[in-house]
Amino acid sequence: MENKLVSSWWKNVQSLPESYKFPLDQRPIVPLKDSSPIIDLTTHENGGYGQPAILEQIIKASQDFGYFQVINHGISEILLEETIGVLKEFFNMPAEEKAKYCTGDPNSKCKLYTSSYNYQNEDKHCWRDTLAHHCHPLQDYLPFWPEKPTHYREVISAYSIETRKLITKILDVISEGLGLEKGYFGGELSKVQMLSANYYPPCPDPNLALGMHSHCDPNLLTILLQDSHVYGLQIFKDGKWIAVEPIPNAFVVIIGCQLQIISNDRLKSVVHRAVTNSKETRICVGNFVIPSSDCHIEPASDLVKNTTNIPAYKPYQYKEFLHTYAINHGDFEAVLQSYKL
Repeated sequence: MENKLVSSWWKNVQSLPESYKFPLDQRPIVPLKDSSPIIDLTTHENGGYGQPAILEQIIKASQDFGYFQVINHGISEILLEETIGVLKEFFNMPAEEKAKYCTGDPNSKCKLYTSSYNYQNEDKHCWRDTLAHHCHPLQDYLPFWPEKPTHYREVISAYSIETRKLITKILDVISEGLGLEKGYFGGELSKVQMLSANYYPPCPDPNLALGMHSHCDPNLLTILLQDSHVYGLQIFKDGKWIAVEPIPNAFVVIIGCQLQIISNDRLKSVVHRAVTNSKETRICVGNFVIPSSDCHIEPASDLVKNTTNIPAYKPYQYKEFLHTYAINHGDFEAVLQSYKL
C-alpha cells in the first residue's frame, strides 16, 4: 500500500492516471457560491454557548443546511496552525517512513491509507491519502500515534483535548435546542472520537477527479478544520453543489446520520464531498464523534411523546447501522429506508 500513496508519487506524474478519472456524471462541476451559516460562539457575552440566539441559530442551521461553521470557538489560532503544519510534515515524510502505518488490519488503532478503506475493490480512486486514529480517551491511544514528526504527539494531543471540549459544548447546545436534558449525547452516544486527516495534493486534472466521494457521515457529529485558504469541501443542497468557504480558524460542523435519527428528522444529515485543485496542497482534519458499537439508538423518547410526533425510525445498535451503511455503499437514503417505521 505504501507504494500507492498519492503523497509519495504525485510529483512524478504529468497527467491524471486512468484509475483516478471519474465517470462524467460524477465529475465536479462549478459549484454555487457559498451560503454557509456562520455562528459566533463568543463565550464571554450574554451567557455564552447557552444563550437563546446561539441555540436558535444552531438548530435552524442543522435543520435547513445539515451543517454550519463556528467562529470564536475558544481554540487558539496558533494550535490550529500547528495542527495543519504537523500533518503536512507527516504526509511529506519519505514513503518508507510512512509505510509502517499502512496496514490492511481494519482494527488497527492508527492507519494510513490512500483513496478509501476499499482501495482494492473500488472502480475509481480518490485523489487523497488519509491518516486516521482514535484520540479519546487520549491515554489509551497516544502510544499508537506516529512518532514522527517528533512533535506530532504533542501537537495532536493538545488539539484532540481542545476539540473534545468544543464537541461537548456543541452537543450540549444541540440537546438543549431540541428540548433534551444537558449531556444527553454524552456516554455511549459519543464514546469514540476519531481523528481523520485528509491530504489532497495538487491534481493534474481536477475536472476529472474527486478528493472524496459524495456521502453522509454515518456517525453522530463531525467537526472539520480546513486549510484556511484552499477550497475543497462541497455540500449538496436543493439539488446543487455548494462550495464551503474555508474561513480562517473556523470549524465546519456536520450533522451525522445518528443525529438525524435521534432527533426524529428535526435535524438533517448533509451529503458532502471533496474536490481537488491543480495548484495547492489541501489538508482537512476531521474529528468524528462516534457511538460505541453496541450503543442502542432510536428517536429520543422526549421527542416522540404524543401522536403528532410518532417515531420515524425503529431501534437498532450502531454496529447494525454501520453494516447497513457499508452494504449500501454510503447511500444514506437507502440506509434510512432500512430503519423507517
